[in-house]
Amino acid sequence: QLVESGGGSVQPGGSLRLSCLASGFAFHSYIMSWVRQGTGKERELVAAISIAGENTTYADFVKGRFTISRDINKNTIYLQMNSLKPDDTGVYVCHARRRWSPPDEYWGQGTQVTVSH
Repeated sequence: QLVESGGGSVQPGGSLRLSCLASGFAFHSYIMSWVRQGTGKERELVAAISIAGENTTYADFVKGRFTISRDINKNTIYLQMNSLKPDDTGVYVCHARRRWSPPDEYWGQGTQVTVSH
């Protein structure tokens, strides 16, 4: 399973650090990512990280502001979010996808991030 934490309310320009703790599967074999869904919006990929953490991918709207990382020893990924904007408001969900066949994936429950004055 995947359990997110670290969400909350922050003013524009502020920072938050999200965490996602994985358990029950071989964490080192899964590509990990963060996706988000704002009110009335479709789910969108925020950032992804390869199984060893050597490669990362970011959506254009977070490049230069967010950083994804993973700690293999702690079975945890993180999303450091800086310079937050009101448009970043939404539920941030952790996702795991197995790198090799057979396909397998997990979704977290999500953590709410609210950016407002």
